[in-house]
This record gives sequence, structure tokens and C-alpha cells, in this order.
Amino acid sequence: MSTWLLPESLADILPAEARRIEELRRSLLDLYRTYGFELVAPPLIEYLDSLLSGTGGDLNLRTCKLVDQLSGRTVGVRADMTPQVSRIDAHLLNRAGVTRLCYCGSVLHARPAGLLSDRELLQIGAEIFGHAGFEADIEIIELALASVRRAGVAQARLDLNHPGVPRAIVDSDAALAGASEEVYDLLSTKDVPGLRALQARYPGLRPETTEALTALASLYGGTETIARARRVLPALPALHRALDDLQALVAALPGHEFSVDLADMGSGYGYHSGVVFSIYAQGWHDALVRGGRYDGVGKAFGRARPATGFSLDLRKLSGGLPPAGKAQAIRAPWGADADLVAALRRLRDEGEIVIQMLPGQPQRLDEFTVDRELVLDDGTWKVRAI
Repeated sequence: MSTWLLPESLADILPAEARRIEELRRSLLDLYRTYGFELVAPPLIEYLDSLLSGTGGDLNLRTCKLVDQLSGRTVGVRADMTPQVSRIDAHLLNRAGVTRLCYCGSVLHARPAGLLSDRELLQIGAEIFGHAGFEADIEIIELALASVRRAGVAQARLDLNHPGVPRAIVDSDAALAGASEEVYDLLSTKDVPGLRALQARYPGLRPETTEALTALASLYGGTETIARARRVLPALPALHRALDDLQALVAALPGHEFSVDLADMGSGYGYHSGVVFSIYAQGWHDALVRGGRYDGVGKAFGRARPATGFSLDLRKLSGGLPPAGKAQAIRAPWGADADLVAALRRLRDEGEIVIQMLPGQPQRLDEFTVDRELVLDDGTWKVRAI
């Protein structure tokens, strides 16, 4: 086996793409700061019981595990940063009132989320803690949309859902106790035959539960889907509260175009408790952004807090954008002349890219267009066009 081969679903990022990803990171963190979000940086690994607190089985399956050589305890390489940020809010900051936190860092998945997905992501996100009202959800959704606009994504589409709808149906039938993850996977892929096959696998399953789940798989479209769900789904109090939450959020965001997919459980890792959303755009095979409300995750750290937020993968975002353009640069000769060194320092202080040509070595510059050169003219170093 060649030593330069990487494990499956991992990839190197080459210069032009790496530069654009870094520019996106800086731009989005600067955007979040204008909204009052404070930057935090959790560690890459944590003890497993902390890393998976308040989450579902999907996150456990995606988390790479190893033994800490100092303590002997099992640690995990983070597959999602949201639980870590919840721990920081609940345990370390421990503030009263509203806290806005943002973050950016690498996460690793033990297995890819899909056929076209990478296992290493550069996750960036923003979270609001301490406010249970839909005002926080509105701010988070507006900030998520502003994020993709700043990146140059045109015609982004906002998709809404509420995990309380399928949970209410599953929880209403004792025969599905312990089978929720399987049901949610079938709903997310809209596998109607698989949903109907549950009747044979779980003999005590009520026929009306099966009908409700198969009806849920077809409940997607515009905001009228919410009214249709009220008509065709069972009259369960928790289910109708979830639909009320969706309707209230739609009413609070006039001027936005929504789609609603009540069967899409997304990749919320089981911790979402309220309205969830995804942002889709032409050119990306999957959601660009996922977010929503996840009240109570901080309970595992000693302090349950209302919370809502979103995250996205900068590598995925960059990969669907048009090819990154080249930067303009100045070519300069190699030398230690004091006037040359001063000229180089001055140009770089002004933000110019100046590339000194090493003696006798050709240079291939995939990232730059050299359109000027630094030359000695009548005893003075000057920049002239090439």
C-alpha cells in the first residue's frame, strides 16, 4: 500500500481551496461578532460520557473512541461541537440571562454521513443560550441565512421541521419502545415500504400508528403542509403543540419562503427538542446548514438551559462555490540590500503579496497572478506593471 494514500472519505485541501476556506472562516466569525457572539474553542477530544451527554445514538456511532493514556478512561474525538459549547455555557461560564457563543474547529466522523460526505469537517456555528422564546430562533435563522449570503450562495431555501411530530407518534405506541432510531431513519429516507414492514417486526404495533407514520412520510411541501398535518395525523397533544410552534415561527418570519418536511429528522443527533431548520441551495447535494432548538442538553452538566443554534461545514460550503480566483502578486528579486528589504517590508505592510524569487529555482504559483515586479530604477526600488 502506498504510504501517501489517505483513509477512505478523508482528503487533503490544496492551496487555493484552503485559502478560500480560511477566508470564509474569518468572514463568518467577523459576522457573528457583529451580532454579539463570543468565540469559544473547545478541545478536540473529551471524556466520552461528557462528549455524548444529552445526545442520541447516531452521534455515538459517528464518534471515534480511544483510551486516554493518562487516565485510562475512554475519550472521544468530537463529531459535533454543539454539546461541547453547551457544556461551556452550563458549567464554565454559568451566566444568568442570555449568552451568545460561536465556534469553529475540526470534527471527525467515524463513518461518513452519506455516500458523498467527508469524515473530517471544519464545523462553524453559533448558539444562543438562556432564551426560550421564538425571538432567539428568529435571530439564529436570520444569522444562518446571512452566513450563506456572505459566502456568495444565491437562492438559498429554508426548510422547517419539528422532531416533536414523529416523537409524539412513536411515543404514543408502546410497541415502538426502543425502536425510535430505526423509525426516524425510515422517515428521513421516506421509506414507506420499510415503515409498513414495522407491523410485522413489532406484532403489538397498532395499525393506526403505522398509517400515521406512512402519512408523515408524505408530509412535505410549502407551509400549507402544517395545516394538512393537522388533518391527517392523530390528535395527540404533543404533536399539535409541535405544529403550533412551527406555525408561530412561520408567522414571525414574514417575507421568507419556507418548505416544510415533517419526516426529515436530519442529523440532529437526537438532541433537538423544538423547531429545526435546514438550508439548501443549488450545487450542494445535502443541506448546507442545519440548526434548531435543543433545550435541556446542558442538564447533563448540571444546568438545563433553553438553547438554539446552527452549524455548517466550511469545507462543504467552499466545495460548492465557483473556483476560487487567483490573487494578484508582485515579483521581487532575491537580495539582502537594505533598501530592497525596506521596500519589501513597506509593500507587505500595505497588504501586498510580494514573492521573492529564490536564486536559480523556477517557481510555480497556482494561487497567484504575478502582474507586477519590483525593480531597481535609478537607485530606487519601484513597482512596475509586467
